[in-house]
Amino acid sequence: MSKEYYFVIVGHNDQPLYEIDFPVGGEKKKRDETRHLNQFIAHAALDIVDEQILATGNMYLKTIDKFNEWFVSSFVTASRIRFMMLHTVKNEDGIKQFFQEIYETFVKLTMNPFHEINAPIRSPAFEQKAIYYGRKYLS
Repeated sequence: MSKEYYFVIVGHNDQPLYEIDFPVGGEKKKRDETRHLNQFIAHAALDIVDEQILATGNMYLKTIDKFNEWFVSSFVTASRIRFMMLHTVKNEDGIKQFFQEIYETFVKLTMNPFHEINAPIRSPAFEQKAIYYGRKYLS
């Protein structure tokens, strides 16, 4: 079974701010075909994340949902931005480490005075860090 991951940052108005597939590169056509399904699964799991936020004070919510072969894990920032990870294999430790590292990178990005809250993330530096952490923790 191949390891596949889809990561998305969801803003306050349930809009995607950033998304990436892991492993990066390869089989672009297949990724384009499944991108809409991944977006649908992540969006459908947002209600569960919102319920979990009220029930627990944890930022990392572990695996909260499953759809076919995709598991859904989530991380909620202090400002209630949701990080969603769809994955085909159980990798709780790696996903938790990825969320923590990408959260630190996200905080640094949002501290930039030129960054707009709830605006799509188009930073090449953020993209490079996401790819690096994905290779480090999700391989």
